[in-house]
Amino acid sequence: MNLLAGEIAISTGTVLALIPLIALPIAATAFARSGPAWRSIGKGPLAIDEDLPPVRPAQAAPIDRELQAAEARQMLEAKSYHRQQRGGSPLDVDAELARLLEDSQDSTSPDEELRDEVRRLVVARNERRLRQGQPALDVETETERQLADLVGSG
Repeated sequence: MNLLAGEIAISTGTVLALIPLIALPIAATAFARSGPAWRSIGKGPLAIDEDLPPVRPAQAAPIDRELQAAEARQMLEAKSYHRQQRGGSPLDVDAELARLLEDSQDSTSPDEELRDEVRRLVVARNERRLRQGQPALDVETETERQLADLVGSG
């Protein structure tokens, strides 16, 4: 046995150099052949392969002002009751309700704000199209088309 080990005479450095040289081609081959396995991850009979359709936002129902006033009154009465239970002064429910409802009626409706914002975007897009040498779009028609796409009624 000693005779065999003496004839081969492999040093530790040689063994450390041979191991990566032998393992490297094996690892490269395994990596090259693993592509289809990686592409099949997440696939199968229970996987969703197609994109889901975009979710359209629900169209907002018109606001019932009487219902809004009744709910606001209930919340203010509850707030006043809780303040009294903690030792605070009660709220003037009628004055606070009038202030809240006045604020909600004075503000621009969300539909008008959305229409104005979409219109400004269409105007900006037209300016960009003109700079690129493309024809301008009709602002009102394009605004209505965009709103129909957003709301889902088109």
